[in-house]
Amino acid sequence: MGTGIPRRAFLKQGVTAGTGLLILNSGVLRGQSPNNKLNVAVIGVAGRGGANLGGVKGENIVALCDVNANNLANAAKQFPQARTHKDWRKCLDQKGIDAVVCSTTDHTHAFVNVWAMNRGMHVYCEKPLANSVHEARVVRETYLRSKGKLATQMGTQIHATDNFRRVVELVRDKVIGTVSDVRVWCSRTPQGGEYLPAAGDPPEHVDWDLWLGPSPSHPYNPGYFGGCLAWNRFWDFGSGQIGDMGSHMMDLPYWALDLRFPTSCKATGTPVSTDTCPLWLEAEWEHPANDRRGPVKVYWYDGGKKPGMPTKVFNRDELFKGILFKGDQGWLLADYDYRIVMLRGDMTHYARPQPESLIPRSPGHHQEWIKACKEGTPTLCNFDYSGALIEHNLLALAAYRVGKPLEWDAENLKAPNCPEADAYIRKTYREGWVLNG
Repeated sequence: MGTGIPRRAFLKQGVTAGTGLLILNSGVLRGQSPNNKLNVAVIGVAGRGGANLGGVKGENIVALCDVNANNLANAAKQFPQARTHKDWRKCLDQKGIDAVVCSTTDHTHAFVNVWAMNRGMHVYCEKPLANSVHEARVVRETYLRSKGKLATQMGTQIHATDNFRRVVELVRDKVIGTVSDVRVWCSRTPQGGEYLPAAGDPPEHVDWDLWLGPSPSHPYNPGYFGGCLAWNRFWDFGSGQIGDMGSHMMDLPYWALDLRFPTSCKATGTPVSTDTCPLWLEAEWEHPANDRRGPVKVYWYDGGKKPGMPTKVFNRDELFKGILFKGDQGWLLADYDYRIVMLRGDMTHYARPQPESLIPRSPGHHQEWIKACKEGTPTLCNFDYSGALIEHNLLALAAYRVGKPLEWDAENLKAPNCPEADAYIRKTYREGWVLNG
């Protein structure tokens, strides 16, 4: 069972028949340590990082990293055998790491993801994968170059629930017929405002320069701390609700309808600020037909905006968030834990799926990734799928900031009708910070 073969030697030896597996002694290579556990580095150990640490604690936690020394010390008490770091770049240079869990602020996600994959490490990353369209593309393409060798997963934990699986099956089996549009909303309303003013020197236990990372320099202010809602409203650190909740909510139609890259995108919201994301956003993407369906329009609403409900069908105006699929045979309304189908006619058009066509139950979002790291099995939210999803979502913010619809050339990552959108497709970084390192 324990092969003792280092990860890099494994990668050099190649894979069996394109499966991403190396067969040894009639078994599958499951990990490099004698007890078949992964050697995992966890970067960001509090908040979502603490939850993700709990999700992988059954493996060998060999490295912990956080810019907050107090958070790091608390995590080290639970895993005293792990080496500790405050700089994730030095953490990734530690020898013997098989896999990385990234739970940093959004503006460093793409950096950690790319650097880790470049070093042959499996990666689990909190959503979103990136903080710009270009970053999402780089993460996705880096993964595709190592597909079959590395296991990746974005932290859209709801993807692992049974309810999402049942909705996907219903849509794909055309219980509501051919879907022409999907409306997705989340009523969470962020704060607006400006970048925070200087508030003295940072405390000794916080490395403010490392927290800023690749972003432009800003004076220290503790108001940036306290969870994602404290910082992800600022352009340099996050991508608002379409980046945050959109990763979860848009995941369902993206999965169910096999969406990939749109051909156009437009968006409106509150007056554009140079500092913060919109207080509300409405967006629309057009997707071309594929082998499974016709063309589809996808709509997003946040900050209290909602789609109009077919009132004769649903009385759900009180819903905080939801996904409404519209088909030529009816509607399907869903959220994390419910699904409601309302048909225009009877069920004679619908044949119930056979058991073999059902999507199997997930072992759990973290466990799916761990199993993939050890056995080469697929993950549903790998960086190919989730990179395209995040690229799609963040395109809406570029359209919003330029104030005009974008014709989208996904192959070249360009809006041919709007060259000025390039400034919001790609980010610039502080001197010394490299995305593809």
